[in-house]
Amino acid sequence: MKTTIKILAVLTVFLFGGSDLCAQKTEKQLKNDVTSKAIKSARKEAKKYKKEGYYVAPGALPLDKQLESAWMKQYETNDKDEQKFIMATGNSVAETQTAAKLQATETAKLELAGQINTQVAALIENSIANQQLNTEEAASITKTVAASKNLIAQEIGRIIPVVEMYKKIGTNVEANVRIAYNLETAFDVAKKVIRKSLEEETKIAHEKLEKLMQFDR
Repeated sequence: MKTTIKILAVLTVFLFGGSDLCAQKTEKQLKNDVTSKAIKSARKEAKKYKKEGYYVAPGALPLDKQLESAWMKQYETNDKDEQKFIMATGNSVAETQTAAKLQATETAKLELAGQINTQVAALIENSIANQQLNTEEAASITKTVAASKNLIAQEIGRIIPVVEMYKKIGTNVEANVRIAYNLETAFDVAKKVIRKSLEEETKIAHEKLEKLMQFDR
């Protein structure tokens, strides 16, 4: 009897321990696959940009390494296997490299704000359908949400690009930047901004707004 119990105990440890090892191995393989894809995509893209005359600022990481970091963020997911970062790009031409970078970054921020605003707007539209709102209230909400992109961009604040490259355009400089922002944080920022705008710009009752904003992505 004791021998049988020992054998069962050993088998239990083996089976559950083996499952953990397999899970860890699978996770490691997935991470390696993502890294491999990112490196491959980055090298291909860097080669294209260099051929077009783009270069990086003195002291900055090589272009392929910057792009590799961007691709890694683009492939990265959270615990729910959802996209973890939202990506956006910006391009601008100015007399100086610094001015071009600032303008390109602001353009990227507006693109990012537009993406997240679109996602939140779609969820709010679904929420409107489930709430007891009249036609006038629904139209007012839709209009306010659509006008929130610039406010979201302002609330996002300062962002450091994950990729920044430059190219000479006559006597001017073109800046091409890519930014990454945590999608969950961006979503929270957008909800906060839109909620405040709805409170200030519409006459919808507080209780209705509470129910309207009770949604998750």
